[in-house]
Amino acid sequence: MAKPNTSLTDRVTPIAANAEVVACGFLSRTPVFALADGEILFAEIDAGRRVVAHPDAVVLVAKVLGERMVTGGDDGRVVEIRADGSTEVLGDEKGKWIDALALRGDGATAWAAGKNVRARDAKGEVKELAAPSGVRGLCFMPKGYRLAVAHYNGISMWFPNMAAEPEGLAWRGSHLDVEISPDGRFAVSAMQENSLHGWRIADKKDMRMTGYPAKTRSFSWSHDGKWLATSGADACIVWPFESKDGPMGKGPRECGVRTARVSRVAFHPSTLVVAMGYEDGWVMISRLTDNAEILVRSTGETAGGAVTALAWSNDGRRLMFGAQDGAAGLLDLPR
Repeated sequence: MAKPNTSLTDRVTPIAANAEVVACGFLSRTPVFALADGEILFAEIDAGRRVVAHPDAVVLVAKVLGERMVTGGDDGRVVEIRADGSTEVLGDEKGKWIDALALRGDGATAWAAGKNVRARDAKGEVKELAAPSGVRGLCFMPKGYRLAVAHYNGISMWFPNMAAEPEGLAWRGSHLDVEISPDGRFAVSAMQENSLHGWRIADKKDMRMTGYPAKTRSFSWSHDGKWLATSGADACIVWPFESKDGPMGKGPRECGVRTARVSRVAFHPSTLVVAMGYEDGWVMISRLTDNAEILVRSTGETAGGAVTALAWSNDGRRLMFGAQDGAAGLLDLPR
């Protein structure tokens, strides 16, 4: 990162998505937005290209990893979009809503519709799991072909290629999402009760992270796995995970304190810098090492649509964002 400035708003290129942005990311070097209206926007230089992934349907969830974006819609279809604009239907739940997605670097994909979870490996073989209740969150483990499944009363740790029953991480209540630390030591879920719950996977030791005024719907791990940034408050709440006990007995840090709540967070891929999107459309970045904060986007006196998507390029030189009102943008950092 260059020496901090108070504002980088003059380095942001506005992008008219014209529909709510569900997710965003970079396919090769092209910024790509998944839109709620079923379209995928490729925001190429001096032009825009749109691909219809879900005709006459709504995109409910979308994820980006490597050279592909995968979307799930209220039409029950799971669609992969590649950098050249080509698409492939990976699964079809026949009109059942796709509630959660997870991607793996080798090309594997998992999705959930109600209680049913399907894991499709890189060769296209699909395995199925009937969860105890409706599934709201999925996440692949960083090592091994294993999936964390968030549902009511806990998390199931499932090996799709094994006949054994999934291992359970139990905690009473509704679990809305799940993330696994980059080193595979911790699982963290977002709860219906405006809190997080975590487990040290090796011994299932519990940890609670409370005090949020709203639900946490966005997580992001730092590149070294020592910090977890979260939304759901009027600041980005960042929990320490460096020690063997994670955040147990430790308080979090706060970044980007404002009167508006943080709606999305995204850690830089190689430095301790976190991007924060807010419910009023603002975007900021903050550096943990010295608490420097830089404005990326301001909506002025009038609140804009909530930021619904944030993503860094692989080299960390660009940051893209999208909002509920169809506004979007691309920040090019100074070299």
